[in-house]
Amino acid sequence: MRPWYTFLSVVAVLVFSWASLTSGCNKALCASDVSKCLIQELCQCRPIDGNCSCCKECMLCLGTLWDECCDCVGMCNPKNYSDTPPTSKSTVEDLHEPIPSLFRALTEGETQLNWNIVSFPIAEELSYHENLVSFLESNAQLQQQNKSLPSNSIFAPFDKENMCTVVYFDDCMSIHQCKVSCESMGASKYRWFHNACCECIGPECIDYGSKTVKCLNCMF
Repeated sequence: MRPWYTFLSVVAVLVFSWASLTSGCNKALCASDVSKCLIQELCQCRPIDGNCSCCKECMLCLGTLWDECCDCVGMCNPKNYSDTPPTSKSTVEDLHEPIPSLFRALTEGETQLNWNIVSFPIAEELSYHENLVSFLESNAQLQQQNKSLPSNSIFAPFDKENMCTVVYFDDCMSIHQCKVSCESMGASKYRWFHNACCECIGPECIDYGSKTVKCLNCMF
């Protein structure tokens, strides 16, 4: 049997075994480097079984691809490629010195600026709240007890017909720029999506606006 044929057979077996055992890894990115490391037998140990004798050598072999490909050789936990997309994740923060009159003035009527103004009922906003049922129950109990609540409390009485107004900037921006931009227009809070879409939240909103990305040039 020719040496090159034997070599190709070994490679084929290794690649087939790797593909069968690591169906969740990023084969398009990792195939070449993982195959090289497997052929050199640098990633044969199994940390999950307490054997990390080859971990350093395997990491050096994969180099800059270690973070993306370590699961392909059984060195780390499998990546969750079905995880929610960046547009489903966000960071929210209250702004300490909102200017409600400024926000309302900037969001009245049509605008030629690079942002999109969206208004929706507060009841719709609250539907995003994870604990909506307990929130409504607590709100009703507190109102029955005639307790005075601060106007900015999430449990303060509210009119379900009121509208929550938010502003989405058209273009992507950093979380710092999102905060600064929302502060400059008098917003009460902001939501920065992990795809870099920025949402400024108005004073009438009870929670943190909408969880839907609507930045025209920053949707993915």
